[in-house]
Amino acid sequence: MGNDGEPKKRKSKSPKTPNESALKQKSPAEFFAENKNIAGFDNPGKSLYTTVRELIENSLDSAESISELPVVEITIEEIGKSKFNSMIGLVDRERVDTKLYDDYETEKARERRLAKEARAQELQAKNAALGKKVKEPSATKGAKGRGEASFYRVTCKDNGKGMPHDDIPNMFGRVLSGTKYGLKQTRGKFGLGAKMALIWSKMSTGLPIEISSSMRSHNFISFCKLDIDIHRNIPHVHLHEKRENTDRWHGAEIQVVIEGNWTTYRSKILHYMRQMAVITPYAQFLFKFVSEVAEKNVTIRFSRRTDVMPPVPVETKHHPSSVDLLLIKGLIAETSKGTLLQFLQHEFVNIGKSLAERLIGEMGPEFSPKMAVKSLTSQQIVRIHQLFRQAKFDDPSGGCLSPAGEYNLRLGIIKELHPDMVATYSGSAQVFEGHPFIVEAGVSVGGKDVKQGLNIFRFANRIPLLFEQGGDVVTRTAMKRINWSSYKINQTQDKIGVFVSIVSTKIPFKGTGKEYIGDDTKEIASAVKSAIQQCCIQLKSKIVRKIQDREQQERKRNLSKYVPDATYAVYDVLKEISKFHASKKRRYEEEEEEVLRKVQSRSITKETLKEMLAQYVEKVDYEMALEYATQSGVNEEPREAIYIQALEDGYNFTDLHSSNFVFRFIQ
Repeated sequence: MGNDGEPKKRKSKSPKTPNESALKQKSPAEFFAENKNIAGFDNPGKSLYTTVRELIENSLDSAESISELPVVEITIEEIGKSKFNSMIGLVDRERVDTKLYDDYETEKARERRLAKEARAQELQAKNAALGKKVKEPSATKGAKGRGEASFYRVTCKDNGKGMPHDDIPNMFGRVLSGTKYGLKQTRGKFGLGAKMALIWSKMSTGLPIEISSSMRSHNFISFCKLDIDIHRNIPHVHLHEKRENTDRWHGAEIQVVIEGNWTTYRSKILHYMRQMAVITPYAQFLFKFVSEVAEKNVTIRFSRRTDVMPPVPVETKHHPSSVDLLLIKGLIAETSKGTLLQFLQHEFVNIGKSLAERLIGEMGPEFSPKMAVKSLTSQQIVRIHQLFRQAKFDDPSGGCLSPAGEYNLRLGIIKELHPDMVATYSGSAQVFEGHPFIVEAGVSVGGKDVKQGLNIFRFANRIPLLFEQGGDVVTRTAMKRINWSSYKINQTQDKIGVFVSIVSTKIPFKGTGKEYIGDDTKEIASAVKSAIQQCCIQLKSKIVRKIQDREQQERKRNLSKYVPDATYAVYDVLKEISKFHASKKRRYEEEEEEVLRKVQSRSITKETLKEMLAQYVEKVDYEMALEYATQSGVNEEPREAIYIQALEDGYNFTDLHSSNFVFRFIQ
């Protein structure tokens, strides 16, 4: 109480709060480390698959950039716990307090498990005594703790371009730095490549990545061992040196140790390798899985089928209808052109001088052809953007794209699936949102290791898409928009392979993982349907011809079956008639008398008559088949494409690429 009798007022203390105004900034490497699922590193198994995929695609890009037929060797080596501990300098330690571990089993739980196993064995013995089929007891699930991981060393070696010695640390140790950021068709999805594998290695094992590289002009091999400083997005180099290159090898070899799961993603990785062999038949792949248990080792070679490579994708300029405000501002900041007229002409496709002048005239009196492009205000840039959205421009050409080619797609399907019949089609370039795209398709029937029903193979910029198939435009089109029965194909019983490859300067992926192409892009959905239908039309003529041949063989078989019986019956009749003719009891026409004289003189026997009837069946069968083909409008079956063996070394040649063939000029 105070002196005046009033209670004292207490000073209120405000709770201490952190400084909310302090801003934090994350580096790109830190962002992707925290959101690794975006780049396909959802779990250890998927991370192993994505690492293999990224390394292989980098190798293909590297070899193709110097027009070298790719040779890619990929090895996954299983690393046991003891070996991994020795690699990082840890000593193996036995468990002391077993209750700490996730696989700890209480005494009661152990008794229940043993009792259950005893009952199962007793039941198995009774069934065996009664002669019943005995089901093998399922193996006890391994009590693997959540903290116990599996580790693998992934090595990828190629014969590509290689990397400059001084650039290697930044190419691998700095996220969002690279050579694939222009506007052109590229294999990658995020531009991360092996960088994300390095981040995953840093997170799961802490071990650095090892890179060996050599370029054609170098007489040394660059060796670099590094990891990444996640928070600063800079490389942390452990070793960077030049080594002797006695074999004159060029290319790159990348080795990374990561946590993974081969057991769950084995089929996905092998499926990816097979699909990659389909879309790149000009490449040679050697895949190895090396286990601690020799029986689990896997070695698969995917041989090269052709030496014809698709043209290298060309970097192109932006189409006016595909740019946004931010991109226009960026182009203005980076352009070397001084005036607005020059900027419009040289920074965009399909804008010539006359069209550029007309556009500037339409922008308003405050614009002029000779005004400095760097002096444009934000309001003026908005006006340019509005005009770009409203004006009419010619579509961009597909000349900058590099599709696999109908020739290569066909060879890849034949090489890997060995189908009974195959049809391929390559569409012309089309456009969506200002970006050119080309759709190629192949449909096969029958084949090796092909399941009954629809087997769908999807490719985007010549890389396989294996996940989230249900929502993809190719899957939806093949399953819901194609009436297979109208092309004489049984959707459930036939072994059908559907191959669709889409290439573009911008693939409209859906979802953060970029694993499928949505069917809401009408231009792409329509092109995919048309391409598959064109393949089906080709197959229909082959299938109808095959049905016709089968029916012809069936008719011939049925007629030939009765030739012996008909021969004996006719010959016996002819012998009886010849007796009447010999006794002159009856007169016959001249031709008939000639036949009867031959029967009497045994010029016609059962064997000769049988042969004559067989020839007649053959003639009638051919005439009926010809009439059937004419009425049904079936043309002669198109000839299969002929593959010419590769020329020997020592020739200089130039390839001219078409949609369905390659013409080679020898110089």
